[in-house]
Amino acid sequence: QLQASGGGLVQAGGSLRLSCAASKNIFRLNTWGWYRHPPGKQRELLALITPARITNYADSVKGRFTISRDDAKNTVDLQMSSLKPEDTAVYYCNAYPSAFLSWGQGTQVTVSS
Repeated sequence: QLQASGGGLVQAGGSLRLSCAASKNIFRLNTWGWYRHPPGKQRELLALITPARITNYADSVKGRFTISRDDAKNTVDLQMSSLKPEDTAVYYCNAYPSAFLSWGQGTQVTVSS
């Protein structure tokens, strides 16, 4: 089960840190991704981090977002800075590439201009 948190309302240019907790028995061996689902658009992958902490980012967030993981706490975080109104979406984490866990409710991020 996944639980994403940390979303909220922020002005353009601001920052937020999202966190996602997963069960201990599945966390360490998986690559994890942060995704978002903007209104009226398809869900998209933003960033991923492997068990070896190799990261990759979508062009739309490269240089602004940073993904990290804490295997001791079974959490994967997304530090977001220089936020733009187009970053407004519901944000989710899930295993990559399988996304085999339930998506849950995600966490809403709203960026005002």
